[in-house]
Amino acid sequence: MDHNMSATPTGVIPTKSEWRIQDHPNANEEISISLLIKDKSNKPIQSFDTVHEKKMHLFIVSKDLAYFSHIHPNYKGNGEFNFTTNFPAGGEYKLISEFTPKGGGDPSVESHWVRIEGKTAAPNPLIPDQKLTKVEDGKKVTLTFDHIMAGMTVHLNFTISDAASNQPIKNLQPYLGAMGHAVAISGDAEKYLHIHPMTTEGSGPKVTFMTIFPEKGLYKVWGQFQHNGKVFTVPFVINVPE
Repeated sequence: MDHNMSATPTGVIPTKSEWRIQDHPNANEEISISLLIKDKSNKPIQSFDTVHEKKMHLFIVSKDLAYFSHIHPNYKGNGEFNFTTNFPAGGEYKLISEFTPKGGGDPSVESHWVRIEGKTAAPNPLIPDQKLTKVEDGKKVTLTFDHIMAGMTVHLNFTISDAASNQPIKNLQPYLGAMGHAVAISGDAEKYLHIHPMTTEGSGPKVTFMTIFPEKGLYKVWGQFQHNGKVFTVPFVINVPE
């Protein structure tokens, strides 16, 4: 499932969103945020499908894409979702919500920028990774693809092994109803893709995702997987040519 936040994909029910956040939100404090999902007539949407075990997936990224969080707001009813979170530093963050109104078929996406007060983090420029192997939480994860080009189908292959023994991990556990989740966001934070595995079979060490990057440029990709009851997230920065 790929979503360009500047356009409404076919099959998506048109939506609007109203975001509420306290005045002067500060870094490193619990902050309550709510959002109201409305239809094109400005009426709250009442019913939402459960997709990958949740009614809403919400992603938070800092403007430089250094920070990433994947959470699941609570549905209060009458179109309103709420959640609490804290931000690690001052600065601008983008909140991206994905949900499916009942009868919509395809997910809808609503996003919102927030400015958090407090000391800002050190600059973290987005630079393509020279080597697409990372170690996170004791897991060695390698990202490969046969070819990559804007506007063309690409297979993203994540191969996961134990970092200490180098043995392939063959007992990944389902995370939110799939063998993994991947999110890709363009360097300007305008293009957003939520990508699911091509198959529900198998449990590692390789998990393959399929997507289309809509435009050339830098993208940051986060793969999320579960092993021994713990979710781990591994980021990669890639350059997508024309």
